[in-house]
Amino acid sequence: MFKRVLVANRGEIALRIIRACRELGVESVAVYSEADIDSMHVQLADDSVCIGPGPSKESYLKPDRIIAAAEITGADAIHPGYGFLSENSNFARECAKNGIIFIGPNPEVMDALGDKITAKKNAEKCNVPIIEGNKKKLSSLKIALSEASEIGYPLMLKAASGGGGRGMRIIRNVNDLKQNFDSAKNESLNAFGDDTMFLEKYVEDPKHIEVQIVADNHGNIRHLHERDCSVQRRHQKVVEIAPSFNISEEVKQNLYKYALAIAKQVNYNNIGTVEFLVDNADNVYFIEVNPRIQVEHTVTEMVTGIDLVKTQIFVAGGYKLSDTQIKINDQESIATYGFALQCRLTTEDPENNFTPDYGTITTYRSASGMGIRLDAGSIYQSYKVSPFFDSMLVKVSAHGRTLDGAVRKMVRALKEFRIRGVKTNIYFLQNVIQYPDFKEGKATVNFIQKTP
Repeated sequence: MFKRVLVANRGEIALRIIRACRELGVESVAVYSEADIDSMHVQLADDSVCIGPGPSKESYLKPDRIIAAAEITGADAIHPGYGFLSENSNFARECAKNGIIFIGPNPEVMDALGDKITAKKNAEKCNVPIIEGNKKKLSSLKIALSEASEIGYPLMLKAASGGGGRGMRIIRNVNDLKQNFDSAKNESLNAFGDDTMFLEKYVEDPKHIEVQIVADNHGNIRHLHERDCSVQRRHQKVVEIAPSFNISEEVKQNLYKYALAIAKQVNYNNIGTVEFLVDNADNVYFIEVNPRIQVEHTVTEMVTGIDLVKTQIFVAGGYKLSDTQIKINDQESIATYGFALQCRLTTEDPENNFTPDYGTITTYRSASGMGIRLDAGSIYQSYKVSPFFDSMLVKVSAHGRTLDGAVRKMVRALKEFRIRGVKTNIYFLQNVIQYPDFKEGKATVNFIQKTP
């Protein structure tokens, strides 16, 4: 097992990793920007290093500063969390060059799947259905317009290195593409340090279903069932459920088969998520692989009892899935119990087009109780919400024997929160999860947009 792990992230995922390390008897190192000097992950880590000013591109997106911090503090591994450098294969290579273990897939796997264009090519090789996309690299608007004409509108414009809805736009005509191409590239560059874009045919009103996979460095690959992430706003997930409901067993088995086929195609290792769209005729389309931990990993942990972050650390340390520290044996032994859902509580104003809000939290009371899990970064009375980062304040997860039971727990938990000083989406979340279409499993990716 590693002696020291540097956490190359911030907020709730940094805390999640620090806590996993502490439970394993592994020391942790936090890195932080000047804007995060008072953050909880800095306070709870065994050591910490400032790596630059507030904006991410001057701190958390600087590989050389993060590796230098690892060397200074004697860390023998780096966990990237999600976002920032988590899907950057060059960063993983630099870690290896400096004798530091990257806790995630190896660079070759990331090259094969982290770039969404290459991932689709690998999916095609193993006969997984994909959505038609551009053939030429979109190095200019002129080429993008030509490729769009070949595919046909409507289209989805996406960041090749993206995640979390960053750099994504629905393109319904030529003017949409002209107006959105440069802004999407800039958004991708600021979020991921890469402005490579791609186009694909837009599937109208599907469900968004993803399969959690885990693989060791010895060729063992398993799936940990699926999550329904259809409830989205601006391509950013809002509510996630595990396992999915109102999806046929046949479709589920196809999703598992396709996810494992892609993983085996590239000799996948560590944790990853294979994402699909399922239309109203039960057609399945591969869209991407996220070769990292996901924001919504909590619901899979709750229904399977498997700690995904600890699994990442063990796998990176050379353990097999079947070793007693992990205990993931044959596929048939991996079961789910009940239902879990996660709500992302954000500092956004639903009555003002979900505009992010910033300022000082003047009152804070959190939820608690049986079946409720909270994953938060820094949130307490007098905490200042920064404009430099994502607006997510806390992830609230609820688990119950039935979906209705989990929803009731979530509603109760959301009502227990008291947050003053900044606008939040608490009441909006309550409305979403109590809406009949949601509770009946009819929600698609356009649910929020179409529901009054």
